[in-house]
Amino acid sequence: MIQEPFASGNSFLHKTDPRLRVFFAALFSCIVALLNQFPSLTVSFALSVILAFTARLNFKMLIKRLAVIWGFLILLWAVLPLTLEGEVFYQLGPLKFTAQGIILAAKISIKSNTILLAFIALVSTMNFSTLGYVLNYFKIPEKLVHLLLLTYRYIFVIEQEYQRLVRSAKIRAFQPKTNLHTYKTYAYLAGMLFVKASARADRVYQAMKCRGFKGRFYCLQEFSFSGCDQIWFVFMLFCLSIILFLEL
Repeated sequence: MIQEPFASGNSFLHKTDPRLRVFFAALFSCIVALLNQFPSLTVSFALSVILAFTARLNFKMLIKRLAVIWGFLILLWAVLPLTLEGEVFYQLGPLKFTAQGIILAAKISIKSNTILLAFIALVSTMNFSTLGYVLNYFKIPEKLVHLLLLTYRYIFVIEQEYQRLVRSAKIRAFQPKTNLHTYKTYAYLAGMLFVKASARADRVYQAMKCRGFKGRFYCLQEFSFSGCDQIWFVFMLFCLSIILFLEL
């Protein structure tokens, strides 16, 4: 199964209505993506950090999630100051680092970490199935929601099929090398994986039809706004208003 290390918890954000969390995650990310001033970016990053602390996330696992984008950001820091034209900030031999390149790399870094941190705090703290029901509540096309939920449900089954095929190849003394036989073997493995996935999808569809599936998933969880949800709603609107005011 797909690991959901942040979904289980007893923090304030875990108890907050999932609809509010998804709504503010999307709104907050859109606002941050359009920001251009460092004061507003700083406040946005501070807000995402506060959300992460409020969710009581495991620090080591949080760093591992954030480290996914750090490699890309390091590449930006290595390229943008050297390639973006502008005022030379520092020169090392033939290399010229421009102030505009450094500023742009800093803005992209702050935005990326801020958005990812907010999504981890607001969206990763709910179950994947709950996220699907929330997306359905916001009138996201049902086919996309169904695809999301079924992919989450059965992707580990496909992974098990892949591991079984790999074990079968190893039992037959297959050792990967840089030759035509290895390329053909991996091509056959990928083809068999698609065939087995198609056959499994057909069996699942027939099973769902036998159980009366009519193209809609019904949510057993009832969403409701509490007093704390209303307070958090006002707090987030206030914070976003401050961010927008600093951007002006």
